[in-house]
Amino acid sequence: MLFFVEVILPLSLAKTFTYSVSEAEYNFIKEGMRVSVPFGKSKIYTALVIATHQNKPSLYDAKEINQILDETPIVTPIQIAHWQWIASYYMCAIGDVYRGAMPSGLLLESETIISQKVNATVDENSLSDEEFLIYQALQLQSSLKVQDIIGILNKKNIFPVIQKLIDKNVVTLQEEVQDSYKPKLVRYIRLSENYNSNEGLSELLEVLKNANKQKELVLSYFQLHASEKKPITVKKLIEKAQSSSAVVKALIDKKVFEDYLIQEDRVDFSKNRTAKELLLSPAQQLGFDQINTAFSEKEVCLLHGVTASGKTEIYIRLIEEYLLTGKQILYLLPEIALTTQLVSRLSAYFGNKVAVFHSKYNNNERIEVWRQVLQNSDKAQIVIGARSALFLPFSDLGLIIVDEEHEGTFKQTDPAPRYHARDTAIVLANFHKAKVLLGSATPSIETYFNATKGKYGLVEIKERYGNVTMPEIQLVDLKDKYFRKRMKGHFSDTLIESITSAKALGEQVILFQNRRGYSPLLECMTCGHVPQCQQCDVSLTYHKHKNQLRCHYCGYSIAKPTHCHACSSIDLTTKGFGTEQIQQELELLFPDSKIGRMDQDTTRGKFGFEKIIDSFKNREIDILVGTQMLAKGLDFDNVTLVGIMNADNMLFHPDFRAFERSFQMMTQVSGRSGRSEKQGKVIIQTYNPDHNTIQQVTNNNYLGMYKEQLYDRQIYKYPPYFRIIKLTLKQRDYDKLKEGAMWLYQVMNQNLDIPVLGPEEPSINRIRNEYIRTIIIKIPQSASVGGIKKTIQKMLNSFDAVAQYRAIKVSVNVDFY
Repeated sequence: MLFFVEVILPLSLAKTFTYSVSEAEYNFIKEGMRVSVPFGKSKIYTALVIATHQNKPSLYDAKEINQILDETPIVTPIQIAHWQWIASYYMCAIGDVYRGAMPSGLLLESETIISQKVNATVDENSLSDEEFLIYQALQLQSSLKVQDIIGILNKKNIFPVIQKLIDKNVVTLQEEVQDSYKPKLVRYIRLSENYNSNEGLSELLEVLKNANKQKELVLSYFQLHASEKKPITVKKLIEKAQSSSAVVKALIDKKVFEDYLIQEDRVDFSKNRTAKELLLSPAQQLGFDQINTAFSEKEVCLLHGVTASGKTEIYIRLIEEYLLTGKQILYLLPEIALTTQLVSRLSAYFGNKVAVFHSKYNNNERIEVWRQVLQNSDKAQIVIGARSALFLPFSDLGLIIVDEEHEGTFKQTDPAPRYHARDTAIVLANFHKAKVLLGSATPSIETYFNATKGKYGLVEIKERYGNVTMPEIQLVDLKDKYFRKRMKGHFSDTLIESITSAKALGEQVILFQNRRGYSPLLECMTCGHVPQCQQCDVSLTYHKHKNQLRCHYCGYSIAKPTHCHACSSIDLTTKGFGTEQIQQELELLFPDSKIGRMDQDTTRGKFGFEKIIDSFKNREIDILVGTQMLAKGLDFDNVTLVGIMNADNMLFHPDFRAFERSFQMMTQVSGRSGRSEKQGKVIIQTYNPDHNTIQQVTNNNYLGMYKEQLYDRQIYKYPPYFRIIKLTLKQRDYDKLKEGAMWLYQVMNQNLDIPVLGPEEPSINRIRNEYIRTIIIKIPQSASVGGIKKTIQKMLNSFDAVAQYRAIKVSVNVDFY
């Protein structure tokens, strides 16, 4: 009798693969376990079992699996069903979803490099024959690949041998060191049994009578033991006694102390808990009751509350309710920057029930959270995370909160799966029979459309918490200010006066400029030449701090030239401005102020966001300059002035959502101002003060913006009336790409009875030396989306089958906006 398992591989492959197993393995393996399998000529991958069966594959001979990697499933059946939905809806390979969903520490591959551990003392007699062969080979060369070891041992299943060598501290896995999960062990200390009695203590004093430092350390131990009544860590004891680890070691050698290890979680919020009674204002209480009413009839509810209306407090009350039922809660945020503030607020209420999951966490921390969620542990009842937290193995999800649901960062652009976290969360909740609350002060047009049409519940809060007034918004006409020579650098006299008066009152200021770097271009004033990236069709951005020109698409950089590359003139000037230039101008205008900057360049480290947000909250920074990271849900009670440096560069983006996005961005940035007793002020500098969108921001007129945009969208066939699929074609050969894109467009135009636009050259038509063409397909709401996607997939498969177009890469982006 033959036995088989069906597996997903972590590769961009749309289908599953069948491998053969023995009867014992067949009876042991469950859906959701990982197995290592050979694939291709020589590679080994970590595959995920999604089914066991006895149907022999007809097209190929099933290979045997190498080994089973798990004792129990680490992926749930709901997760697998959800991943399959993502693969089908977003038209990507199931392998892409699997690779994107799993923490990389759980995906071992045969590309791993094994090398000998530095300064390790190896007892050769303790090694088995196979282990000794690998050890001997590492004496002759610095590192080996998995493939080399398979050759040395002449057998395929070599992972157990490598594991034993790792356990014996002989070898390390180079790229895998941080990938293989290691529990965090904390070293504790206790008094030896011999000295635990009264006689023992007098004997102890005799032993230590001439060793003062050791005696002090032992006394500190007794003080700690008396006050804390819990195990004492070596680190804490050394700090308390102001001693060193050498003294501790000496006492352990004398058998006065014994040390031992306890496994602990890397992230612990139990210390944050400060029991507070949460009191909702009448408006919040009404909103809370309306949400519960909406949930009794609908699965999804939109909470549309103006900035600073206290949406987070309502979320906390809802979380409290769902915790009482023993359910898990997922709280999604668009930016890692936001998790910093939110974690401190939620852990103050819920202590160690909060877990955090996002890409700034290392592999070990992410695997820990994965396991806690899988076990439905108390430590991960509330998971706060960016979009990747959707892939965690929830077993009993009750509520998903999507905060700032309008944010574009909820959409994954590259690599596949190109999913939208908000829409994917609604489907995940459906699998779990859970509820979804979408919160925003400026909801996306699609969400608001669904809410007004009755598909979602709708709850609105129109006043700020504590009856704080909305900020006063003042427009500054840059044309007029430049004409009257009332500008200093990029600052109007109005903005400078407002910053000066806010500083005089000890208040803080936020300045928003949606461009990082010093200046977007460096131009020669003699011939007009602008340095371009060699690999992309974009000009290089000047970063003054590093004195270099850098491409924000591929990372290519050169030192700032001293003369023009085209005509050798030394008359070079910068055009446009970014956050770095604003920061520098502020340092000249306000030399006695502490100025901070928050953009992609200053928040690269793991705690980059925390450092900046904490120092601003603690009033160590007077003026904070930043990009759109600042616009999202941050809460600073001492900020009374927000300045938008140039509102126009957002308005005129070549994108059908430019006006909607500009309205959202400006309203959100404005909402950072005046969040406590004092009324805030917002100054918007613009060349177009009469522009409809800017007027709508000034009057806080969301409904006006919504109706105007909806009217345009209906005429021009855009969402929410049409769904859009965008195909991006890339190839290094310009002519081949042009020809291939035209072929694909014509096939689609003939076979689809819906609008197909293209093939279009985007505004940036070359990135990393690859030319780009796009084709856009618009699907009306009345059409069957599933059927059209199947037809598109068939056409893409036949495009792949044409020999001369095989080298063209095609990526599909469903709902790309």
